Amino acid sequence: MSPRSASVNEELRRRSRERLLQAAVELVGEHGFEATTLGAIADRAGSARGLVSYYFPGKRQLVQSAVHRLMHRSLEEALEREPRTEDGRERLARTIDAILGLARDRPVLMRQHMAGLLQGEGFVQCPEQRRLSELLSDTVARYGSPDVAAGYPVLRSLLMGAVYAALVPGVPMPVPLLRGELFRRYGLDWELGVPPERDPGTAARQTDLSRFFATEERPGSP
Repeated sequence: MSPRSASVNEELRRRSRERLLQAAVELVGEHGFEATTLGAIADRAGSARGLVSYYFPGKRQLVQSAVHRLMHRSLEEALEREPRTEDGRERLARTIDAILGLARDRPVLMRQHMAGLLQGEGFVQCPEQRRLSELLSDTVARYGSPDVAAGYPVLRSLLMGAVYAALVPGVPMPVPLLRGELFRRYGLDWELGVPPERDPGTAARQTDLSRFFATEERPGSP
């Protein structure tokens, strides 16, 4: 039997790593970070337990990479859905909706991710994080930012702040409210992207908050 080629081995490694990342997303979403073990992730992925440490230095790095993979895949899906568009404003709206959608639909997973970012490791530099960075940078460029190098970290920080605000235990902010503020920040029409249904109370709070920020930004305001 002839040995496998380098390309076949590379594809097998890629698939093995992908299974571990998917298993991590599923288990942390179901049970939380602390209750999820590396052994359980390996078992869910159908992989040998030694492969986890082969690909990742620890559980937190694995989970961060897994969430970055989920984020960039969700973002790719949003940007490529029909009708496809090259319009920068629509693509930015889809980006905001995709990330806020994860905070709404995957609160346990995203809360654990935000907690991990505050640990000493910070951002894990991995292929998944780099792909997410590429998509966000491209979004900023298509939106028409005159300085993508500066615009990308601003967008990333605003999205992170919105996700954090949506997930604060006990005092979460409504996702439509956060969406409205991000849309206002970038001058986007509410109907772009995938606008959520808003109840009258949320709409009123959005108006009040927008007025507050408008006052804060006015030159000479206290």
